[in-house]
Amino acid sequence: MQSIRVHKSNPKNQSLYRTALIITISGNVLLLAIKWIAAYLSGSVALFADAANSASDVLYSFLMVLGLWMAQRPPDSSHPQGHSRFEPLVGLMITVSMTYAGYAAASASIQRFIEGGKAIQIGLPIFVLLLAAAIKAGMFAWIRTLAKKLKSPTLETTATDNLSDVLTSTAAFIGILGSDYIHPLADPVAGVVVAIWIFRAAFLAAKENLGFLTGAGASEDLRAELVAAAVEIPGVIRVHHAILEYSGPRLLVDMHINVDGNMPLNQVHEICDQVIERLESFSEVDRAYVHIEPEGWD
Repeated sequence: MQSIRVHKSNPKNQSLYRTALIITISGNVLLLAIKWIAAYLSGSVALFADAANSASDVLYSFLMVLGLWMAQRPPDSSHPQGHSRFEPLVGLMITVSMTYAGYAAASASIQRFIEGGKAIQIGLPIFVLLLAAAIKAGMFAWIRTLAKKLKSPTLETTATDNLSDVLTSTAAFIGILGSDYIHPLADPVAGVVVAIWIFRAAFLAAKENLGFLTGAGASEDLRAELVAAAVEIPGVIRVHHAILEYSGPRLLVDMHINVDGNMPLNQVHEICDQVIERLESFSEVDRAYVHIEPEGWD
């Protein structure tokens, strides 16, 4: 017995997604403009590195719109398992832009380091970085709240990225202060630190999205939790087969359960539906396929 869930549009969820996208796009575009202007006027490569990070965030924002739109389309004859894998595909495209941003930031910082550094006057760069950190902290809190309401892994990742940007702005802030009070090389050193952070974020994002695209399995803890949830349903004797694999950012569950073979068909069907409903109540699960066998069969 299998479950093929009918995807229905939810106006409230669509409104929340639109809010998240508007916050992400408008916030990142604003920060990119402010940082680039401040970097140009001040000559700070640490601020330039942070601006390059914001440029990748802007591209990420627009690609996220495309990815979420494609991923939420219902299953059809061309994609019977749904379109959720478009989301991590877009995520991989984003890691390319993140990697280039890291390269640009590292290249400019290393060149400035070779030239001996430059003392950056405190003023506009400091104000911009403090403003950027405050905006990103607000975006993190807002997007994370929406992600929890929607149970969206994409928005969870976006919230985490916003938190990372708070840290990169902080590193650039320290570098600019250090260039004026400690040594001119503090600014390019901070730029390299920001670049390393960007490379790290790109690597982790690529690793996660490749797992989603290639059908990686769930953790053993989550697998045990789902099996236990199925066994809790009255009438289920045991689970003798369970495969959990990612199809996009959420899981497909293929589970075989044993029941009393003397039960009426209607009762067996009801048990099957209850197991499917229970499994699909987990935010990590997109859909579940449950096969029922009489006890004694494996």
